[in-house]
Formats: sequence, C-alpha cells, structure tokens
Amino acid sequence: MRNILTSFFWSGDAIRSRRVSDIVLSGTLDLPAPTAAVLADWQIEAEVRLALEPGDVEVMPLARTQLRWPDYRRCVQAMSEWIGALGLPAVIADCDMALMACRGARYHHDGEQYGGAAFGNLFLSEDKGLDLHFPSTGQRIPLKRGTAVIFDPVQPHGVIRRGSDSFSTAEFAPGQDFVQTFLTWELPIEDANIGSALKVVFDVAPSTSRQLEKEQVWSNGSPVAVCPQSGRLLRVD
Repeated sequence: MRNILTSFFWSGDAIRSRRVSDIVLSGTLDLPAPTAAVLADWQIEAEVRLALEPGDVEVMPLARTQLRWPDYRRCVQAMSEWIGALGLPAVIADCDMALMACRGARYHHDGEQYGGAAFGNLFLSEDKGLDLHFPSTGQRIPLKRGTAVIFDPVQPHGVIRRGSDSFSTAEFAPGQDFVQTFLTWELPIEDANIGSALKVVFDVAPSTSRQLEKEQVWSNGSPVAVCPQSGRLLRVD
C-alpha cells in the first residue's frame, strides 16, 4: 500500500497544501556527446573542487560549460521540444536552469525547499550503471545520456546502483567513475499544465496549512523524513 503524502509549500505569502504526485514522465532524447575537453572539465570539477562523495549532489559551473560547449544549446532545445510534446509548451523558457552533478544520491525528499516545484532533469553523461529510483512506487529510470525526466521532487527518490534496492556508499568504490552530470529546471507546480500532467490535487488540508510557518511533508497526520539508505519514511517528532 502506497503512502499518501501531503506537501505544505509556500504559495506567495501563504502555505498551501497539495498531494504529492507519484507520476514520473520520462523519455530518451537524442543529444550530442560532450567534447573531451568538457568531460575533462566536469571530471576535475567533480573530483577536485567539489570532491564528490557517494550520495552527494552539487551545483556545477554552468557558465563555463556554456562557453566551452556550444552544443549544449541543442540539449536545451531537445528538452524544450520534448516538454512541448507532452503538452507543456515553452514551460522551461521562463524557468531557471542549473548544471548539477551527483555521485549517486541518498534517498531524500525535497519538500522542505521545493514543495512548489516539479523538477525537469536532462542527463548528459553516459550510462554508468545508475538508476533514478522512487522507493515508494518502485519506479526505476536508467540514467544515460539523453534520459529526460519530469517528476515531483517531494516524492522520495535517490540515485542508486542498477540491480540494488537501497543506497550504500560501499557500492561507490573509490577510483570508479559514478558521476552523473545533468541539467535541471524548477518547474512551477501551480502552473495549470504542469499540475495537470502530474495529476496534482491542491488544497487537500487547508486547516493545517494555516497553522504552519514552513514547508514540510506529512503522512498520516505527521511530518516525515526519508531514511537515506532505504528510502523508507520516518516520522519526525
């Protein structure tokens, strides 16, 4: 039986409630391969400056990639066209874009910061044997160059080794390249088209919303966190 999660998020100056979507829209897009120079720059950034540890997700320098890899525009265009084909025309044109890198990702929900957003991610790295995993629903998306996803970031998720059903740092051995680089967009969950695509139901707990002063995620009447290893929900006292 799936847990029914409620996200309490800032909408203007007030906290609003909504159901957390378990829908994941995914596809595989035809993307140009990053150049050797760009790949080398990403590797140095991830391993030296960021020193990514297993489970870390960090921001990469987008402007440098834009300067050194003109073909990145083709990636953005491909994402825009795919989103448009889903009935969400031009939605990313007004959204901030960031370049990110992860060496796997511990299970988490983003409901304490991004309850008002859906995430649109476009993966730029080759297949390194990692999956985007949603433990509450069992959905797994193999990550490789061209993998595109739109999902509710408040739904617990992580990036784990393919064939595994949990996150373990021991599966990310030193000296092996498990870094995935991806573009990401924060899509407004209150946009009518995005909310409809993810089948989000709003204002499900208005009385509780009026009592809260910060974003959080609830299940069965209480705030919850996520076990970073198993993805199970944990009650927050």
